[in-house]
Amino acid sequence: MVDKAAIVTGAGSGIGRATALQLAAKGYHVGVLGRTKSELDETCAAILKAGGDATTVVADVSDHAEMHQAVSDFVASAGRLDVVVANAGINGVWAPIDDLQPEEWNKTIGINLTGTYLTIHNCVPHLKASGGGSIVVVSSINGTRTFTTPGATAYTATKAAQVAMVKQLALELARHHIRINAVCPGEIETSIDANTNLRYEEETAIPVVWPDGQVPITGGSPGRSEDVASVIGFLVSDEARHVTGSPIWVDGGQGLLR
Repeated sequence: MVDKAAIVTGAGSGIGRATALQLAAKGYHVGVLGRTKSELDETCAAILKAGGDATTVVADVSDHAEMHQAVSDFVASAGRLDVVVANAGINGVWAPIDDLQPEEWNKTIGINLTGTYLTIHNCVPHLKASGGGSIVVVSSINGTRTFTTPGATAYTATKAAQVAMVKQLALELARHHIRINAVCPGEIETSIDANTNLRYEEETAIPVVWPDGQVPITGGSPGRSEDVASVIGFLVSDEARHVTGSPIWVDGGQGLLR
């Protein structure tokens, strides 16, 4: 049995990959979970090269049977579970509400929100068995601080709901010594834009000019995945032992500007 173990969803790229690398560097055996095995294997290889320990865990976060089996198998192998990072998500379709189709809405809800629920639902029994632990949900400034992204109704709904889940579960899980928090990134250099389908932007965009870009602290440049991973690393550590039910914005001031 390992000393401490973590599951990170959406760990094949971006924030999930950076978080998996950071937790492995802190001594966690990391379950690198996602749908694309080749990406997950690359993350595991990077962890192993750095001297860490990781396992590829292939599962679709929106599929209950796959998640239940994947989490059970990983914990059976690791012997315990201490940290869960619910990061997997897509931007989905951004379109006017009367153009956004039910199947497009359902896909975004299924991955971003149901996926978060299924991750927590399947992991909490193992956190309880380990005597407690920490959960971090990766939300967004969209739906929590800003509402100006053109046509992103489904996306912002999932991100707002994630923060509501965190607050609700903070009280429910406290008696089991499980903390749960959210990070809300702003513009970050990741590949999530590849999962974005933007239609009829001119019908939903709010015309405005951002002075010197959207991120004040960097002079307009996007943040890095590692910037978010560092905050996650703090939240799951004992240094954050008195922090639960809290959203933390990692946006370089972008949400305040917008």
